[in-house]
Amino acid sequence: MSLAEFVDEHAEALNYDLITRTRYTVNDIGGPLSWGSLYSFLKGLGPDSATARELGKSTGWETTLKTNALLADIFDMLQIINANLVNHASGGKKKTKIKPYPRPGKDNDKARKFGKGALPLNELRDWFRRKQGNG
Repeated sequence: MSLAEFVDEHAEALNYDLITRTRYTVNDIGGPLSWGSLYSFLKGLGPDSATARELGKSTGWETTLKTNALLADIFDMLQIINANLVNHASGGKKKTKIKPYPRPGKDNDKARKFGKGALPLNELRDWFRRKQGNG
């Protein structure tokens, strides 16, 4: 497979990697970003890249998300062990409450929510017209 064919086949993932790592896009290839530079860039991409994930060359262990999830699990287990030790030392008289480490996406997540539902199509079209100055 030629480099040009590779770019065509994996343009979306490659574009993401280029933008996030170099500020170039696939549209810059052959112009400000030479084909030789692109080749070097691809050879240096690690398993945490979008391109590697698309090619199936990523195990999933390279992401910080996995690491953070494992660390939160370890934190929770250490809290349980500590609570058990405290409860045992007090003869079972003292019950230590365990609060799990907060994880993203749970019900108690305080993330901002935008909107309250789908916007009707006519309102969406009006909004676009106003933004474009046509309305």
